[in-house]
Amino acid sequence: MAIPLVLDCDPGHDDAMALLLAVADPAVELLGVTTVHGNQTVEKCTLNARRVLSLARVSEVPVARGADRPLVRPLRIADDVHGETGLDGPLFTDEPRVPEATTSAHELLIDVLTRQPATIVATGALTNIARLLADRPDLAGRIDQLVWMGGSTERGNVTPYAEANCFVDPEAADQVLQSGIPFTMCGLNVTHQALVTEDVLKAFGQIGTPLAHICIEWMTFFASTYRRLWGFTAPPLHDPVAVARVIDPSIVGCVEANVVIETAGEWTAGATAVDLHHYTGRAPNARVAVELDRTAFWAKLVDAVKLIG
Repeated sequence: MAIPLVLDCDPGHDDAMALLLAVADPAVELLGVTTVHGNQTVEKCTLNARRVLSLARVSEVPVARGADRPLVRPLRIADDVHGETGLDGPLFTDEPRVPEATTSAHELLIDVLTRQPATIVATGALTNIARLLADRPDLAGRIDQLVWMGGSTERGNVTPYAEANCFVDPEAADQVLQSGIPFTMCGLNVTHQALVTEDVLKAFGQIGTPLAHICIEWMTFFASTYRRLWGFTAPPLHDPVAVARVIDPSIVGCVEANVVIETAGEWTAGATAVDLHHYTGRAPNARVAVELDRTAFWAKLVDAVKLIG
């Protein structure tokens, strides 16, 4: 049976591709999309989620707006990476056909988890999930697993040691990690193995559909900002890695490790201290992704776009 899934996201170019994968792959059943501040304001991220689902011709999946700022810190967006709209590249002029839900992300998560246990994939800050667990700790046992694109076992991409989704709201990440729910971290160390190389763009080009062309435009824009900001010759497509881990765990190899979120460090706030070598003696509290089957990963994404048509 398909895995019941809620995608908590901040689209974002890589979130958009993660959405397409979650929509199309038969291994998962997308029950809802919740949005959060991050790559752009939550208003723009919500509009982008609606645009992506409209492109995929999906109308029955609710899109609910979530937190517009971190738990305690000021809002920080990644417009230098994702542009003014958060999904720069293709020009969208029409209003998306998929409406915004009348309920909030908080209400949608409560409704879904009350009806059935589900997996949550989070590809942004963990603010929505932290608020849910603070308000309804009784629902923690209804979360089969939380798979997060965030953190890193190595260096960061906002500061030397902090990855963006953790840096913007480390208090939320800390609270979610300490809740005891089954937690998988897909950090930069593994997502930097999901590079959008020329062979990837060629594979999408061979699909030949308007949606495939839009995917190429998204990835090409993303490549231009990664080249300008960090000197990458090919950009990493972070967020679909977390969805791929749910669809087929063999695609994303993980190890058990203890993870601590740094919330107070002057130079390291938002860092994920991952004890891969058991230095601390602390018990593992997370699965940490370390290895990606790149061929299988890209095959899943290409197949998803083909299935959508």
